[in-house]
Amino acid sequence: MEHNITLITTVAAGFGFALVLGFIAERLKVPALVGYLLAGILIGPSTPGYVADVDTATQLSEIGVMLLMFGVGLHFSLDDLLSVKRIAVPGAVVQMGLATVLGMALAMWWGWDTGAALIFGLSLSCASTVVLLKALEARGVLETMNGRIAVGWLVVEDLATVLILVLLPPLAGVLAGTAASGEGATELWRAIGTTLLEVAAFIALMLIAGRRVLPWLLAQVARTGSRELFTLAVIAAAIGIAFGAAKLFSVSFALGAFFAGMVMRESEFSHRAAEESLPLRDAFSVLFFVAVGMLFDPAVLVDQPFRVLGVVAIIVVGKTLAAMALVLALRYPLNTALTVAASLAQIGEFSFILAGLGLSLGLLPQEGMSLVLAGALISIALNPFVFAGVAPFSRWMLARSEFARRLEQRQDPYAELPMSTERKYLEGQVVLVGYGRVGRRIAAALDERGIPYVVAEQNREQVEDLRKQGVAAVSGNAADPAVLIQAHVANAAMLVVATPDPVNVRAMAHTARLLNPGIEIVVRTHSEDESRLLQSEHIGTVFFGEEELAKGMSGHVVRRFVPDPA
Repeated sequence: MEHNITLITTVAAGFGFALVLGFIAERLKVPALVGYLLAGILIGPSTPGYVADVDTATQLSEIGVMLLMFGVGLHFSLDDLLSVKRIAVPGAVVQMGLATVLGMALAMWWGWDTGAALIFGLSLSCASTVVLLKALEARGVLETMNGRIAVGWLVVEDLATVLILVLLPPLAGVLAGTAASGEGATELWRAIGTTLLEVAAFIALMLIAGRRVLPWLLAQVARTGSRELFTLAVIAAAIGIAFGAAKLFSVSFALGAFFAGMVMRESEFSHRAAEESLPLRDAFSVLFFVAVGMLFDPAVLVDQPFRVLGVVAIIVVGKTLAAMALVLALRYPLNTALTVAASLAQIGEFSFILAGLGLSLGLLPQEGMSLVLAGALISIALNPFVFAGVAPFSRWMLARSEFARRLEQRQDPYAELPMSTERKYLEGQVVLVGYGRVGRRIAAALDERGIPYVVAEQNREQVEDLRKQGVAAVSGNAADPAVLIQAHVANAAMLVVATPDPVNVRAMAHTARLLNPGIEIVVRTHSEDESRLLQSEHIGTVFFGEEELAKGMSGHVVRRFVPDPA
């Protein structure tokens, strides 16, 4: 009987221990992910007591990988990535390269061969998107420019890692030193070419046919009104496409699920799909981390303490310093460099996937997997403290170092309006803070009516693109008085804050009123409480999203039943 219920016992033990240890981790202000990994260690073969079925846990973890990557795809926005491409793409590629070289150097110093060292270095180079998103959300900086840069940076890392996962199997022979010369080399290049063609065919199929079929399928299921069928459709699409991609195109489960999520994002039901699938994604993600923990041998902490310290040093110190240097070299301010650096001071799910693939291909020794897991556990546990130290460290540096103050006030070529700017943008204009979805619509309405405006936007690349289109724009955080001064708010007719930024909107309003007491101020908010508070403070005209939506809908309904007296 016991043999027949290994799935049930594995799931019960995994969820049970994960719940208890995840709860303890959260109470200790450590990510619950650490608790899930510890749960896997407890029920794994390397610790005494109950041992869960490793093969069953591995299969469950594959489903976890599919749903985890499906969730990443659902939230992947090509527009968000393109908006920070000039820093995220070169930064992520160079930083991954530097971290990989550091990991390889350490592994080769230990006497490992080149293939094992490369897999080990790559595993240390990619940070966890899950850990980052939770850290940014907890601090309310996910929607800020620094948050978007950090997320864009990790999305590039994820995409690069997916490419590595695709190319690793055909290259395994070369990395292991067993590939033959001559005909063997030809076969290798043929295998790589075939793999890339299969991946390209799958991506083309998803982008061309998938973008039409999946949204249509969701729409048909949604019309039935059945919540269960809708959830089933979402999960079936995620797992079915991932499995089909693996069988028909030799693509990894991770890549198949990622593209399923990315294509489903095109549907008008994407938010509902994300919401409905979230509980199942969370559950199987927990099992993924538990299964990974089962592979960890705690003895490595006792047997190889200095190797563990070396791994943690590369992750927390090496990657952090490399990211800081790269961001500063790209002429971004110190606070952006510190935020991105803190974001990368950990490793997570892709590191496990990479190390696991290296282990299955016979490239990475079991010790390497244990060291990667040890580095992940320790770095994830330390990451909240690293993030918490960003603000005080920044203040300490700025107070004591003239060099740090110069780094914080980097000369931005787009921080000032050009000398050739027309007079109409300098007097009686609208100063529009933020050029996101709401800001773009406001700008379009102003363009239609010929009303001059100046955009103040944190995204330097967005400002550069606006300048090329002939739009007057300055880059920087409008909470900084210098930005509004450069936007000529002193002579403006109106300040429109199109970003839901309750923290900085008061600073913007204060600066505007100080320089221009008669200016009209319009702000937006997502929170009803914040809306009431801003109105009580007489900041200006406050627009609350849900309230305006209700007004528009109720107005339409009333007009349908009550004829216009005119």
